[in-house]
Amino acid sequence: MSDERTTADVVVIGAGIVGAAIARALGREGQRVVVLERGAAVSGTSAQGEGNLLVSDKAPGFELELALHANRRWVELAAELRDELGPDFPDIEFERKGGVVVATTEQGAEPLKDFARSQAEASVDAQIIDLDEALKLEPHINPAITAAVAYPQDSQVQPVIATEALLASARRAGVEVRCSVEVLGGLYDGHAGDRLMQKDAAGRRLTGVRTTRGDVTAASVINAAGPWGAEVASRLGVSLPVRPRRGVVLVTTRMPHRIFHKVYDGDYFGATQSNDAALQTSSVIESTAAGTVLIGSSREQIGFDPRIRAEVIAEIAAKSTRVFPFLRDASVMRAYGGFRPFMPDHLPVIGPDHRLPGLWHATGHEGAGIGLSISTADLVADLYAGREPGIPAEPFSLARPSLAPHLTEGAVA
Repeated sequence: MSDERTTADVVVIGAGIVGAAIARALGREGQRVVVLERGAAVSGTSAQGEGNLLVSDKAPGFELELALHANRRWVELAAELRDELGPDFPDIEFERKGGVVVATTEQGAEPLKDFARSQAEASVDAQIIDLDEALKLEPHINPAITAAVAYPQDSQVQPVIATEALLASARRAGVEVRCSVEVLGGLYDGHAGDRLMQKDAAGRRLTGVRTTRGDVTAASVINAAGPWGAEVASRLGVSLPVRPRRGVVLVTTRMPHRIFHKVYDGDYFGATQSNDAALQTSSVIESTAAGTVLIGSSREQIGFDPRIRAEVIAEIAAKSTRVFPFLRDASVMRAYGGFRPFMPDHLPVIGPDHRLPGLWHATGHEGAGIGLSISTADLVADLYAGREPGIPAEPFSLARPSLAPHLTEGAVA
């Protein structure tokens, strides 16, 4: 390890889309920000998703409020990045393509409609449509579906390009992005140490990090390491109950464009809200600009096991044909998997750690991190500046009651 030492206002750990959005927001407000990424930028969760910007999959509540804020902000952000980076930078492919959610069984029809009605009461544009209307939107959908809801607000972005665009914008604001740098531990009151011991936690403050390329001192350290956030937190001396939740997506060969919205079955919402560690699958299907079709999705808690199992692929593929029968003749050219940051109460953690001054967290978005990244950045920027947040902060605080059973108070030995 070198003896290099850097001084910053803020260290952001993680160069995925959440870390990139936060770094950009703080950099544009004049903060000296250093982003640390142990691998390459956009090499983790942000590179393994579909780029969903959804309101359709969120029940009325705090996460939906965050998503509705993001739904408005992504329109602004796409324009800002286009104007700032110019025509030579690849387009982030923001598209308000809309979503169609369907039920494929009689038992699922009324719950889907009830869910849509509850969302409509919470300001979501959720339109219950009949079969004829569904077939106008998606002519190749299974005519045996039992219910359908249209969601015009649902959008899409190319997640890798969007993250790279946020990092490019952040650099223009003076942010330094360091890749292939691993955080080894924390600095406390200016002194290096692997951990804070429990008995020493009171009155101590995190003042930076030790890395494989020297120390970085900062007033604040933001843990935006996604599903690896628990490991980062542990190295800095605290516990964090974020866990990896594995997901797999199939990619077909190119074909004529026959799917025009983001289409998924009503089982998807139940899968996102489940705490079951076992395999769960539901159909999430959409076309890409390149002519391929992305088919998801799966959820299971198997640690950081990267293997893609044949039975998972088979189950995802079979369910997709219930929504679009023509997919029976499609060829899958590849499958890829990633790890979503799962929290036990299904809400992200955004804001300062009440147990260790100087440490902040921005993780736990599970499969919604692409869409919620901009809202997370806005909330962090407001809290950091001492402004009244445009989004209620308390529901996302690490100190919320629903997380109390999962936390170790103070620092861990």
